[in-house]
Amino acid sequence: VAVPFDALTMKRGKTLNAREACIDVEDRGHFSTHVYSNAAGRRRYRLYVPAGSHGEQLPLIVMLHGCTQNADDFAAGTQMNVLAERHRFLVAYPEQPQQANPSKCWNWFKPDDQHCERGEPSLIAGITGQIIAAHNVDPMRVYVAGLSAGGAMAAIMIDAYPELYAAAGVHSGLPARCAHDLPSALAAMKGGKRCAEAGSGLLPKKPLIVFHGDSDATVHMRNAAQLVRGFDAQPDDGREQRPADAGRRACTVSRLVSANGIDAELWTVHGAPHAWAGGNARGSYTDPTGPDASAEMLRFFPEHPQRR
Repeated sequence: VAVPFDALTMKRGKTLNAREACIDVEDRGHFSTHVYSNAAGRRRYRLYVPAGSHGEQLPLIVMLHGCTQNADDFAAGTQMNVLAERHRFLVAYPEQPQQANPSKCWNWFKPDDQHCERGEPSLIAGITGQIIAAHNVDPMRVYVAGLSAGGAMAAIMIDAYPELYAAAGVHSGLPARCAHDLPSALAAMKGGKRCAEAGSGLLPKKPLIVFHGDSDATVHMRNAAQLVRGFDAQPDDGREQRPADAGRRACTVSRLVSANGIDAELWTVHGAPHAWAGGNARGSYTDPTGPDASAEMLRFFPEHPQRR
């Protein structure tokens, strides 16, 4: 019997703290490099498998880095390998090569990279499927998350492959298909018209947890609001104000539910820049003073396995 995420399913407010995990776990688990290819191209990815798994059925989180980053940088900043070792899950980091984008951004703004069975989504889904087959992953507990361009691609993945991913985490990202070329991408990042139109009239397909800094000068906060546009506030605990405390930024947490019963959370981090909240300074684009986005995603994901 699989016991995914160990003790990660906990009450709201009782979250793990990645910054407390100061040990280097990567010499205990296995952090390896792999390659996946299909008609759309070839991508390298890194995979962390916790020590002693021996075929145990575990969850998988697919982490999509932001521009200029790579797998090792993103792993260091989010501390997901530390949490994976402690709480028993696999974590994969697909990498975008410079040949595909000069800044190593996922091409979330290109029509050929926005749909099922095409372009980069097919490569990321293929990587996911390859890991599921090779490592006896629990198919009911497969998740995707990302930062910035990776967050935008995570939104595309959960929309294009709802049968593959149970839930998504989008940090400082944008809605699926809110742009069709580089000029429209830059406009969407500024919170322009295409951002405002994204997702209009569509019911959400999967649970979503969104983080965004309201001082983000790279991707406007309006994009976070559009990501959860199809959700309404829950009547009992729709909004929670968390004051600044113990060196952490204040934030507003909105808990939402769609008309078709899908949950979402929106974390607005006050004064935060374009960076992973609560991240480790060993990685780029991290804000160690923010709420712990990694821990909160790991609380949210186990609450939302794939619906049968």
